Amino acid sequence: MKLSIGYSLTYELEQPTPMITMLSVHYSRISDLVAPDTLTTDPSTPYVSYRDSFGNWCNRVVAPAGIFRLRSDTVINDTGLPDEVAPLARQHPVENLPEETLRFLLPSRYCESDRFLDAAWELFGRTPPSWERAQAISEWVHGHIAFGYEWARPSKTAWDAFEERQGVCRDYAHLGIALSRAMNIPARYCTGYLGDIGVPASPDPMDFSGWYEVFMGGRWLTVDPRNLVPRIGRVLIGHGRDAADVAITTTFGPNVLKDFRVWTHEVVPGEPLQPDGRPRHEDIDDARGT
Repeated sequence: MKLSIGYSLTYELEQPTPMITMLSVHYSRISDLVAPDTLTTDPSTPYVSYRDSFGNWCNRVVAPAGIFRLRSDTVINDTGLPDEVAPLARQHPVENLPEETLRFLLPSRYCESDRFLDAAWELFGRTPPSWERAQAISEWVHGHIAFGYEWARPSKTAWDAFEERQGVCRDYAHLGIALSRAMNIPARYCTGYLGDIGVPASPDPMDFSGWYEVFMGGRWLTVDPRNLVPRIGRVLIGHGRDAADVAITTTFGPNVLKDFRVWTHEVVPGEPLQPDGRPRHEDIDDARGT
């Protein structure tokens, strides 16, 4: 299957302002792109691309004063398969973990796993050290937190979500990560596209989604306590220790986000395409989910 994915972000800036963006499809999915995932700016402004310490693609730009828009619109191939379910995956003893996974065992800015040691072992200490344990954590988080955009705030940590019992997808992920690390399971935060494919359409405006991955059975496996069930059409943008490592934009100066739109939907067979393979949207508002 093919997915149409993209975004449009509009800022109002008082002065020329340095900005870092992490909006490009992750390098692990580059070969799936039908058309380039190219960041365009309005007004046209030069930028420099680089990969951070986690391998995520980033861009550096000095945004001019006034109205500044970031946009991309592309198509990506997808297997159409739901997230992997791995009932035979086993938890690795810490001494046998690959070195590159060890930093995902440590407490981080939003995932204070050291504060969860007693609670995690009381809740999950009797579960098998396997995929069953990872799923038990996800199911518990899903039932513990009530979802609502009105409860989002950039400073909220896993411990805050644990005590307040409400939040958005990143709070579900942060709490699951903190509990997993407390149980000696490497866990990393992920952000990307996740549309309503194979599930009833949500009436809410679309946003980028947050979930996490655990290292188990020799590979990274997707865990999504917000949605709980395996989903189709997940497109990774970046991963890190927590949301601080994968902020879609980091702006070094006063700014106002005037408009924020994200879209992802399945390309319908026979839908008219542009020469570069993208759907012929009359306007980005025609893209489902914006």
